[in-house]
Formats: sequence, structure tokens, C-alpha cells
Amino acid sequence: MGSDRWLDDEAGPVVRPYTVTRGRTRLRDDTLNLISLLLATGVPASPRARLDPEHRRLLELCRRPVTLADLSSEVDLPVGVVRVLVDDLRDVDLLRALKPTPTGNVPDELVLRRLLNGLRAL
Repeated sequence: MGSDRWLDDEAGPVVRPYTVTRGRTRLRDDTLNLISLLLATGVPASPRARLDPEHRRLLELCRRPVTLADLSSEVDLPVGVVRVLVDDLRDVDLLRALKPTPTGNVPDELVLRRLLNGLRAL
């Protein structure tokens, strides 16, 4: 077996996902889901931060808010791998997950019942 085993003529070099995540499969913070909005903090990376090309690409794409699902699609990596890489970036304060903003006050159930009764009376 030669080095051709690690090269696909159409796709290029084959890199296993666990190599990209340095063998990590679990998150330190399990609050990320597919619709989590991610945004780069703009803080410069420390020289000690071990940022791989995949980390740098994610930071570049997160200059504007983007969901985890869209990010995964954009970099063409499995969602699980992107979650681990995002977790790495959050751990060194280069990326943050935005909290959802409330859409407004939800009407009281009593108000909704009165509205429904009023509509029925028409």
C-alpha cells in the first residue's frame, strides 16, 4: 500500500474528521445546536492558540452571524466536526454564540380567549 490510499483523484487528499478535531469528539459546552447563531468576537488570536486552517476558515465565515448548520455546509465538514471546532474557538474567546432575542411579549391566555370569543361573536 502506497500513499495513493490517502489521495482521491476527484476529491483530493482524504482527511479523516477525527484528525481535524485532534481526536476530540465531545464538547466542553453542549449548548450548541444546528440553529445556534455564531459570530466572531474580533479579538486577535493569541500566538499560543493552535489554530488550524479549518479554525481560521470558520472565523472568517463568522464575521457576520451564521448558523452552525450553514457554517457546516459552507466548509463541507460534518456538523459534529464543526461543533468541536466551534467549541475550540469559543474556548479561546474568538467566537461566541448569540443569544436569541425575544420577539416581544407573548399575549396573556385570557387576552387570547377574549379575542377568540369576540371573533366568534361576529
